[in-house]
Amino acid sequence: MGLIARHLEANGIATVVLTSSIAITSAVNPPRAAYLDYPLGHTAGPPDGPRVQEQIVALALSQLRRNSPGSMLRLPFHWDDNDDWKDRVMREGDDRTARHDAPQYQHADDAAAADPACPTCIWT
Repeated sequence: MGLIARHLEANGIATVVLTSSIAITSAVNPPRAAYLDYPLGHTAGPPDGPRVQEQIVALALSQLRRNSPGSMLRLPFHWDDNDDWKDRVMREGDDRTARHDAPQYQHADDAAAADPACPTCIWT
């Protein structure tokens, strides 16, 4: 997202990137970022938490007025009362499902409906 944000900014569109990884975000150096110490995939807040999600987005967007390009705001939200959740997501070893070069579908109907010529799917 940082690379896309830099391109948009170069074309006159102000951006803010929400991130849960300082290292990755710093590496691509987006114009503006808002860091949230939440598990990856939950950058806009917890599921079923619209009030917190609105607060996160509002604070992130406030960067557009207050901060100059290249800044990263650390948002003051906490995923849980302590950091025990990090022990579950930062374990050694990769126990995720094996990755495949070919698209995988949960149901045969999904595979049948997929269009191999779809311009959106050019990345697979």
